[in-house]
Amino acid sequence: MREQRVMTTDGGERGVEGAAIDNLSAGLRGKLLCCDDPGYDDVRKIWNGMIDKRPALVARCADTADVISCVRFAREYDLLVSVRGGGHNYAGKSVCQGGLMIDLSPMKGIRIDPAARTARAQPGLRLGEFDRETQAFGLATTLGVNTDTGIAGLTLGGGYGWLAGKFGLACDNLLSADVVTADGRLLVASSTENEDLFWGLRGAGANLGIVTSFEYQLHPVGPVLGGIVVYPLSRGREVLRCFDEFSRSCSDEVSTLGALLTTPTGDPVVAIGACYCGPLDQGEKLLRPVTALGVPLANEIAVRHNVKLQALLDSQWPPGRLYYLKSNVVRRLEEAAIDQLLKWGRTMPTPLTAIAFQQLHGAASRVSSDASAFPHRYDHHNIYIEPATDDPADAAKIVHWGRECWDAMQPFIDRAVYVNAMEDPGGNSEQSVRDAYGSNYERLAALKERYDPSNFLTGNQNIKPAE
Repeated sequence: MREQRVMTTDGGERGVEGAAIDNLSAGLRGKLLCCDDPGYDDVRKIWNGMIDKRPALVARCADTADVISCVRFAREYDLLVSVRGGGHNYAGKSVCQGGLMIDLSPMKGIRIDPAARTARAQPGLRLGEFDRETQAFGLATTLGVNTDTGIAGLTLGGGYGWLAGKFGLACDNLLSADVVTADGRLLVASSTENEDLFWGLRGAGANLGIVTSFEYQLHPVGPVLGGIVVYPLSRGREVLRCFDEFSRSCSDEVSTLGALLTTPTGDPVVAIGACYCGPLDQGEKLLRPVTALGVPLANEIAVRHNVKLQALLDSQWPPGRLYYLKSNVVRRLEEAAIDQLLKWGRTMPTPLTAIAFQQLHGAASRVSSDASAFPHRYDHHNIYIEPATDDPADAAKIVHWGRECWDAMQPFIDRAVYVNAMEDPGGNSEQSVRDAYGSNYERLAALKERYDPSNFLTGNQNIKPAE
C-alpha cells in the first residue's frame, strides 16, 4: 500500500508509510480501508446525511484485539481518531476528517442469560437488533425510541427511552463494560472493578475509553400499550397543556413524548406519544387523558410487541436524510413557552421538521445526581428542535431556522443539556459541555486526566483533562 497522508491530533498532517499501514491491516481480523478502496464511500457515511467527512483510514474492527491494535497504531503515529458505534449521530462525531476512524459497527455479538436476566452485547449493535434478541426471552431494557440508534453512544451518554420511567436510563442498567483505554489497555469497569471509570462511563463514556462489550440488566417486558395520538395544530394549546400536565402526574409505568410535526399531506399537527409497560388491563384507563381530548386526526395507541413500539417512529428519522438539532432541558411547558412553540410549529422550514419532547421521570429521576456521570436527575423533558430535509439545497435554511427557534426558547429552558443531544456541529462550546455535566464536570475532568491525559479521545463532546 502506498503512503497515506493522515491528520494528526494537533490538526496537522503526516505521511504514514505504506509498510506500516500494511502491517496494521495484516494484524486485524477486520478490514482496513483507505479512501480509494472499494466500499470506502459506503462505510464512511453515517445516519445524518448532513455530514460528509472523509477519514484517511477506516478500520472495520472485528473484535477487541482489533480495537487495541488501532489505538496503539494511532498513538504511535499521533493520529486523529474517531470511534463509530451504530453511527446514529447528528453532529458526525463518529467520523473524523482525514484521520483514522475506528469503526465498531461490524461488532454485533450478543448473548442473553435469561436466568440472570442479563445481556452481553458488542458496540456495533443497534437498538432494533438488541431488542429482537432480548424479546425472544420476554426481556428488555431501556434503549431509546429509534431502531437505527446504536446501543453504544446511547448508553455512554445516558440513554432515555420508553422504559425509563419504570427501569431507569440505559446507563442505569449497565452492569459492567470492557473498555480499551487511550493507552491501549483493556480494563473491566463495574461497581467492583475500576469503579471510578464505571462511574464516568455512565454518562460521559465516550471521553474515557472505547467500550467493546456492554453488560446490561434486563427486565421482564411483554406486550406494551403504546403509540401516538395526533391532533390538528389549531388545538395545539389544549394538547400541549394536557401533555405537560399528564407527563407531570403519570405513573412510572408510563413514559411520554410530545411533538409538533407536519403530516404527509402538509398539515401541521401536534402529537402525544405514550408507552405503558404495566398490567394491560389498567393501561387504557391510565392513558385516557391523552386520548380523550375530543376526536383526534389519528389514534395509534394499541397493544403492541415492544419491538414494534420501538420501531414506531423510524419513518420519521430514516438514515441518509439531512438533519440538524438544537436541544436543552425544560422542566415544564409554561403558557409563554407554548406560545413560542405554536409560533415555530407554524413556520417549520420543511415538512420533515419536528419539535419534540422526551420525558425523564420515575425511576430515572430517583437516582442521585452524583451516582453516575449523568447528572439531570429531576423530572423534565428534553426539547429537540429538529429541522430536516432531503434536499441539500435546504441545508442552510434548516440550520438557520433551528438556531432561531432555539434562541426563542431560551427564556424557558434550564442551563442543562443531554449530552447525546448536543449535536450542533458548529455551535457547541466548553460551556455547553459543562452544562451537560453540571456539578459532575470537575470530577469528570479529573477522570479524563487519569485515563486520557493527552486528550487522545476527542471525537466526542469533549471534556478537557484537569490541569
